[in-house]
Amino acid sequence: MDNRTRAQEWQRLAEMDLSSAGYLLNMHPAPIEIICYLSQQSAEKYLKGYLVLYDINPPKIHDLNELCKLCSNLSDTFKDIADQCSDLTAYGVQPRYPMELMLEEQDMRQALNSAKAIRDFVLALAPEEQGQNST
Repeated sequence: MDNRTRAQEWQRLAEMDLSSAGYLLNMHPAPIEIICYLSQQSAEKYLKGYLVLYDINPPKIHDLNELCKLCSNLSDTFKDIADQCSDLTAYGVQPRYPMELMLEEQDMRQALNSAKAIRDFVLALAPEEQGQNST
């Protein structure tokens, strides 16, 4: 499988996470922790897909700050989404376990917006990563 095809697979999975997060908004009450988690997962997969596109095997980490730094080695414009990556990093692990994580609707909306900003940034920078079914 070539790099473009592998990157598109990462993008497909990332979009599935983001779409699922959006779908869950319709639940009452909305599962805030899960939406934040899926938002982080989506961003993580978009960043890893960008690395794969350039033949870099992404590390098995959930730290979006580190992934963003790795992507910055390929394009220094990734500094433009550093804040969004930082906002989402904590949601990669914490919401999955019973912890005293107090999240509110505002956090959830910010997580979704950050994930969408990362998606839009990566796809604008690497349009060849987009699959035929991309939104």
